Amino acid sequence: MASETAYAKINLALHVRRRREDGYHELETLFAFVDAGDVLTASSAAQDSVRVFGEFADGLDDPFDNLVAKALAKLPRSEGLAITLEKNLPVAAGLGGGSADAGAVFRIVRDRAGLPDDWHARATALGADVPACVESRSCIGRGTGTDLDEADESLAGTPVLLVNPRVPLSTGPVFAHWDGEDRGALPQGDARAVALEGRNDLEGPAISLCPQIAGVLAALRGTSPFLARMSGSGATCFALYDSLSARDAAARQTSESHPGWWQMKGSLR
Repeated sequence: MASETAYAKINLALHVRRRREDGYHELETLFAFVDAGDVLTASSAAQDSVRVFGEFADGLDDPFDNLVAKALAKLPRSEGLAITLEKNLPVAAGLGGGSADAGAVFRIVRDRAGLPDDWHARATALGADVPACVESRSCIGRGTGTDLDEADESLAGTPVLLVNPRVPLSTGPVFAHWDGEDRGALPQGDARAVALEGRNDLEGPAISLCPQIAGVLAALRGTSPFLARMSGSGATCFALYDSLSARDAAARQTSESHPGWWQMKGSLR
């Protein structure tokens, strides 16, 4: 039996450059991954199967039509896999939860049987975040997010707090509310500099659809992180701290002031 964590994906910076002729958006983003997330357990079976449980299992309408099942279908193997998915990450939350689950499936299959040479194309067919989620290491994404370059590890080990107001927010409407203005490329420098000097161009559109995000950001910025920002298309926000004690104090403060919000503590991989 094998177990893999589907590491929560966050966008430390997300610059939307233009809308492409194919309808997608040209992006530049700094991906990072938290050392916590969903948990997948796999064992050999006569045929593939997926079972889902956990706090956010109800967010997956059809467990056999989620990205875990679709990832299994993309990867040739001589044996089936029975996958159990513990769904700890909220759905439609800007954390790439489904993509992270798919990435974990790719790692499980890689360790058991190896991946086909065209695994990147197979991952891309499942979603723009999936190739980054296969390795789940800091990287720069361009194009639709699938053209990846390594990032340095200047933020590895950084304590992080994730907070979501428990309001699902779909990606499509957020992009539809983007004003179309190209505000410039990702800054140069190491990952820390890119994160600090970058921005998330979807923050404004997301807040217009989900005003609770502004409250989350205000609460996080009140805990003295060195960076607080929305991840992806929202509604999850993250805060980065210089010490575990500062992060843990922020988690207590946020939990006490907003007990209904979801939160997760971790460190950047």
